[in-house]
Amino acid sequence: MIGNQISLYIHVPFCTKKCPYCHFFVQPNSQDSQKMFLSSLKREWDLRSPLLEGKEIVSIYFGGGTPSLLPAQEIENILTFIQRGPASLSPSCEITLEANPENVTLASMQEFAKAGINRVSVGVQSFDDNLLRILGRTHDSSKAKEALTHIKEAGIANLSIDLMYELPHQTLETWEKSLLEVKSLPITHLSLYNLVFEPGTSFHKKSKLLSPTLPSEEVSLQMLNLAVTHLESFGLKRYEISAFARPGYTSLHNTGYWTGRPFLGLGPSAFSYWEGRRFRNIPHLKKYEEALLLGKFPEDFEESLSFEAKQKELLAVELRLLQGVDLSIFQKKTGILSASLQDSIQNLLEKNWLSQKGMSLFLSEEGMLFYDSVASELI
Repeated sequence: MIGNQISLYIHVPFCTKKCPYCHFFVQPNSQDSQKMFLSSLKREWDLRSPLLEGKEIVSIYFGGGTPSLLPAQEIENILTFIQRGPASLSPSCEITLEANPENVTLASMQEFAKAGINRVSVGVQSFDDNLLRILGRTHDSSKAKEALTHIKEAGIANLSIDLMYELPHQTLETWEKSLLEVKSLPITHLSLYNLVFEPGTSFHKKSKLLSPTLPSEEVSLQMLNLAVTHLESFGLKRYEISAFARPGYTSLHNTGYWTGRPFLGLGPSAFSYWEGRRFRNIPHLKKYEEALLLGKFPEDFEESLSFEAKQKELLAVELRLLQGVDLSIFQKKTGILSASLQDSIQNLLEKNWLSQKGMSLFLSEEGMLFYDSVASELI
C-alpha cells in the first residue's frame, strides 16, 4: 500500500490573538466564523474526496491557527466524515492537533483524545517569560508545563513542542535554561525554529528596530549546537535538520512532506501536493466559502513542476533527513537523475557540503549549517 499512502492537512484559521512573527492565514475566533468554516470544510471534503479512491490515509494534521479552539465534538465530526470517505484509514494513522498552552485543560484534552486525536503539537516557543512577552504569546512558562502535564494525563502519549531561537534579546544563557526545562517534560518530539522576519508580519515591519537586538551569527550557531547536544543527551535524537524525537516517535506527517508523499490540504490557505500539482486554497474565509457554495474548487494558486524541477526539489527536501537519500530508491521513484542534478551533486560533494557512502547521499556537518545554500544549488 506504500504507493497509495497519502496525508491530509486541515487548516483551522482561528486564533485569540495573532503573534507578531506569524505569517500564516489566521483570523479572530468567533462562533459565526467557526460555523462558516465547518460547513465550508464539509463542502470541500465532498468535492475533493473522490480523489482519495483506493488511497490509504497514514496521517491527518489539524494545523492553524489554533485548531484546539474548535470543540472536540467538531473534530470528531470531521474525523467521522473522513473515515466514511472513499479512502481507508491506516490502523496506525497519526492524527495530530496543534494547541496553544493557554487553551489546554485536562478536560478538553480528554475530549480530544476521545474524539480520535493521538498526537498533540504544542506551541511552547520558549520557557523564558520575558521572551514569551516579546513574542506576543499569551501564556507563561508555568502554563506551558501545566499544559504538557494535562495532555499526558489525558492519555495522549505522543506529544511534540515547538521551541524558537535567534530571538530578540535572547542570550546563550537564557536559551540553555529553556533547553534544560525539556529534560523533565513528558515530550516525545521537538521541532526547533529560528526566528525569521516574514513579510507581512508585525516583526517584519519593525525589523530595523529589532535586528540589533538579535543574537550574532556566532551566538546563533552556538545556540544550535547547544540544542543538538542537550536534546540528544535527553534522548531526543535529531532525525531531521530541525526535528528531534524519541525512538518510535518521528513525525509521520512531516516525514511525508520531506519524502514527497502526496497530501491534500483542506481549509482556507491550505496547500496541497497531488499528482505532481501543487495548489493553494484561497486565504480568505468568506471567499473560500463563496467558491464552495458555487461548487468550485476554492483555489487561487497552482503550479505543475517539470520532471527535472520536481526531481531537484524532492532531492533537496529529502536531504533534510539525517538518514540521507538512497539514490537507487530515489531514482526508482523519480527516474534517472538529470545531468544538471548530477553536476550539482558533484559540486556539493567537492565543497564537502554533501557526503556519499555507496548509493546513499547525506548532508555533511557543514552542509547542515548551510542547508539553504545546498538547496539553492540543487534547485
